[in-house]
Amino acid sequence: MQNNQSDNGKNRLKAVRALLSSDESREQVLEQFVQLTGQILNIPARFISIVDDDNQDIKAVCNFALKQTAREETLCRHIPDGEGQLVVEDTLLDARFSTYPFVKGEPFIRFYAGVSLTNQKGNAFGTLCVADVRPHKFSQVQITTLNSLAKLVASLLEAWNSADSADSADVTTRLPDRRCLIRDIQQLARVEPAQNYRLIVIDCIDMPRIHELSRTVGVVPVENLLKQIALLVAERLRLDEGKKLYCFAPGRFAIIQGVNDKYQAHNIVDVLTGMNASLSENILIDLDIFIGETTFIPQKLSANEILRQAVSALHEAIGEGEGATPFHEDYDTRRTEDFLIMNDLAAALKKDEGFYLVYQPKVCLRTGKTVGLEALIRWNHPERGELYPAEFIPLAKKTNLLSDLTEWIIDRLIAQLACWKKEYALIPVSINVSEKDFAKPDFASRLAARVKQAKLSTALIGIECLENELITEKDVAIKGLKSLKSHGFFISLDDFGKGYSNINYLQDIPLDVIKIDLSLITRLAEEGSSRIIVNSIIHMLKELNYTVLAEGVETEAVLNLLKQYGCDQIQGYFFSKPLPASEIEHWLYQNRA
Repeated sequence: MQNNQSDNGKNRLKAVRALLSSDESREQVLEQFVQLTGQILNIPARFISIVDDDNQDIKAVCNFALKQTAREETLCRHIPDGEGQLVVEDTLLDARFSTYPFVKGEPFIRFYAGVSLTNQKGNAFGTLCVADVRPHKFSQVQITTLNSLAKLVASLLEAWNSADSADSADVTTRLPDRRCLIRDIQQLARVEPAQNYRLIVIDCIDMPRIHELSRTVGVVPVENLLKQIALLVAERLRLDEGKKLYCFAPGRFAIIQGVNDKYQAHNIVDVLTGMNASLSENILIDLDIFIGETTFIPQKLSANEILRQAVSALHEAIGEGEGATPFHEDYDTRRTEDFLIMNDLAAALKKDEGFYLVYQPKVCLRTGKTVGLEALIRWNHPERGELYPAEFIPLAKKTNLLSDLTEWIIDRLIAQLACWKKEYALIPVSINVSEKDFAKPDFASRLAARVKQAKLSTALIGIECLENELITEKDVAIKGLKSLKSHGFFISLDDFGKGYSNINYLQDIPLDVIKIDLSLITRLAEEGSSRIIVNSIIHMLKELNYTVLAEGVETEAVLNLLKQYGCDQIQGYFFSKPLPASEIEHWLYQNRA
């Protein structure tokens, strides 16, 4: 009999300790349960408490300020010691509790109801409670409901603890997975909370490449590839006994090191560089290694935040092409700022607030007349002031916001042209459109329909696309440009000479205008090599019957050189900066004259 009581005590203590341990994911689920309890029973304060031999700890709570109290001062201790439930409709009228500190003072409890959280072995390890600052009647139906909710909570916790009793593993590699990594970091917060550690994350093959290989050769060969990669990493690292290699995503691994242990991000790069794995009998895949790391003190940060920092450093390494990068607050602040700007951008588009168009003239070098305009978006941010496209367009490209911006620009441009048509002789206006948008099958037809509905000619609107988007490698993009051309829009290739410049593609794209990038133009006056390059480019493009426009012209010296080389048009501050619609009307009036 004594052995049975001893076993029950041990089982109860084990259940209590499991619930007292830190687990952010579990806490979030428990908080949802206490929210649900309050909504069903219509009682404002609700919480889950754990009572051990000395204290009561509040684990998940809503509208209740108490975090911990001594065991002898808590109502909850009467539940496991009694009948498994307790209802006190008015604590001030109950002699057992009227002198308790939290009955007489803050947090003031006038009504209390609690039921036991009991596992399948019959061990009570906590209570589910509701409370209020005023007395309540509590019906039998409500007691039954509270017991039912408590059974759900207890079942959830028991299943959760059972799952946590052994390491969870990645399905493919059988290495400890992300959940195990999070749990082990949380364990450090309990056993060595003030020690310094380093979390190192390793990327061996990026996800787009994995997906592309899966499409090409199938899932099984790729799974075998990922297993090989895991074995290669483990073999090269040869971690000390007791240290784990985690696989927290396909092709991504992690290790936890003390700050004085042998591995840091930079020396792991040396250890892993040069790896390759077999996709099939005759195909080897070279692995590009990128590593991010963050140092941490377990008690100061949550496990999820620690992992986020390490992954943030990893993405910084990938983005910059660096082998290894430590987490840095400045990088993180920049990413946070980017996220805030994207949020503000979405809100501004939804409200249609802060955006406006400016127009920069394009001037014919032969006649000196303005022959076109480029419409450029600006954003007057309520807190940051005026933002130029370079400050928010690259962020919008990562989301669907870029398409929303394109739609906004098209709407405003068509409306402005329709307004100008009443008083001025119109000249063509171009807008920048990403390959993601003009490659859509219906983009050209929808745009043409909107232009015609406004009683405008499609020849008045030009589409500028970026050379560095490598549109030449995408048949669907070329098809989209051809469709635009067939509807009467003129097509410009922007930033020519900035990066790609494989001239073989020119014969495949229906281009009218090619704009030489300002990075070449701005160096004309100082560099003889730039003059040779630009002169050659212009002559080549003229031989191919393109209209050539030079961007970024700011001085008369550069202007004269471009005239000498036979350039057709220029755009830049030498003639005009981008102007609001009200000021550009002067140029339209001159054009009419």
